Amino acid sequence: MGKLIFVPTPVGNLEDITLRAIRILGEVDAIAAEDTRSAAFLLKKYGITTPLFPYHVKNERRRADDIIRQVSEGKTIAVISESGTPGISDPGWTLARKAIESGIPFEILPGPTAFVPALILSGFPVNGFSFEGFLSRTGKGRRRRLRKIAEQPPRTTIFYVSPHRIADFIKDAAEILGDRNAVLCREISKVFEDVIRGRISEIEQKIEGIKGELVFIIGPEQKKGEENDHEAM
Repeated sequence: MGKLIFVPTPVGNLEDITLRAIRILGEVDAIAAEDTRSAAFLLKKYGITTPLFPYHVKNERRRADDIIRQVSEGKTIAVISESGTPGISDPGWTLARKAIESGIPFEILPGPTAFVPALILSGFPVNGFSFEGFLSRTGKGRRRRLRKIAEQPPRTTIFYVSPHRIADFIKDAAEILGDRNAVLCREISKVFEDVIRGRISEIEQKIEGIKGELVFIIGPEQKKGEENDHEAM
């Protein structure tokens, strides 16, 4: 039997990849890539010639069965997303579940993911934070989830947001969660990385025409004079 290996790739700067990831991508039999075009660009930079095949949200369930079959027949397959760690708001979770159910060996390499540097950049408490990823594409689904979050004890909450939906997201977040302190991180580790801080309503005034990969972090509302408790474990 072969093996399944989840390999994180850079979220921006192509130098943000581990030596181990480069070695494995060059050694496996094939690479399942969310975006074969961006994957080919990364592989070319490091002189890797391993064959690629598409594994994305539209073919995830069907392709997952095929990958499991290939691994059971002795092949070692690497899985990469367009950027970051596969399975974190990208294809990969379904494949991990199928591997467990099928008794297929798999491993996850540590590596880049956008929300971790964004969380530290925010300066908000890091103990007990919540990662929500992308909310529903529909306004109804998005507002329903935000109402659920509003019912929970206030804590640092992290979202991935599409530039096409950021205005609607901010409007709903301010209405449902209140005008809390927030941070919008754009293009983490890329040339045009930017961090916008302020109340949700203040950030709303600064997003016209915004583009790129966005991480929106909302802090827990604090009482006057209260200090953040973010003791590291």
